[in-house]
Amino acid sequence: MKAILIERQGPVEGAGLKPEELPTPFPRSGEILLKISACGVCHTDLHIVEGDLPLVKTPVVPGHQIVGMVEGIGKPGPSADPRDSGDRPVAIGDRVGVPWLSSTCGKCHYCLTDRQNLCDSIRFTGYHIDGGYAEYVSVPAESAYRIPETFTDIMAAPLLCAGIVGYRAVKLSGIGSGMRLGMVGFGASAHVNIQVARYLGADVYVFSRDTDHRKHAGDLGAVWTGTLEMVPPHLLDAVISFAPAGGIVPRMLELLLKGGRLVLAGVFVSPIAAFEYPLLYHERSISSVANSTRADATEFLELAGKIPVTTEVTVFGLDEAGKALGALKRSGLRGAAVLVP
Repeated sequence: MKAILIERQGPVEGAGLKPEELPTPFPRSGEILLKISACGVCHTDLHIVEGDLPLVKTPVVPGHQIVGMVEGIGKPGPSADPRDSGDRPVAIGDRVGVPWLSSTCGKCHYCLTDRQNLCDSIRFTGYHIDGGYAEYVSVPAESAYRIPETFTDIMAAPLLCAGIVGYRAVKLSGIGSGMRLGMVGFGASAHVNIQVARYLGADVYVFSRDTDHRKHAGDLGAVWTGTLEMVPPHLLDAVISFAPAGGIVPRMLELLLKGGRLVLAGVFVSPIAAFEYPLLYHERSISSVANSTRADATEFLELAGKIPVTTEVTVFGLDEAGKALGALKRSGLRGAAVLVP
């Protein structure tokens, strides 16, 4: 099969991400083999390629927003988490999606309190195990989720990380009907979850340096768009930052009402700038988003089909992975990028 391999890290412009020939994986006990039809391109992939996140598997096939057809099933094996056993049975020919969360121990304090996203032994797709920048992938059966028929393969791919992890950020923000939510950065995750926030009854204010992204936000129902240097007409109940920039944290705190919440949705954020305590006073809070739980995935996919969420994508071939990641780095995409083998 053809697959993109990362063996050493550096700027994506010189990474030379070209498909190589690898053996098609064989599903081991508890795994399923997928023929991949689409894989979303995520900012986390860029962080892995460029070294913001260290390599834990070398070489590794990146990609963790996988849509594919089940072509093989390994011999049954005990699930790490007994509550997953038989929860999402799959059969040959089923269409499933595979997100960032691959497996957890099922035994630690976090797993036993339904917080698998914080598991001490958590493993991620496209990071600890090979991912979806390939023609085939073998993954734990427990990491596969059925995708609502509403979505084509290409349109479903961004839902599996940009959607799910962004949905967790929306939940952590605590917003609901009649509340005001700010979104900083308007890429793949924001363009999906503005639709969730609006469905929940919130007014959404979008901050972006890119005029095309601001227009896109307006098209999707933002009540106001501007840059962080601009002053919105109202203070906000919560702000979600999709930008991996710690230097803007003080400015985002300035946008919050008393009791407001700032949610940092990136897996990587540059050093956070110092700020005076009064910005945090009056029970404002800062929270990070760490991955997602299995419940997040199930809830979000069901909700996305109900709304229904629409995704806007630019399609690239597998041999254009470097081009797709470069466009992501330059904020040159409207919505999301998806690789099609």
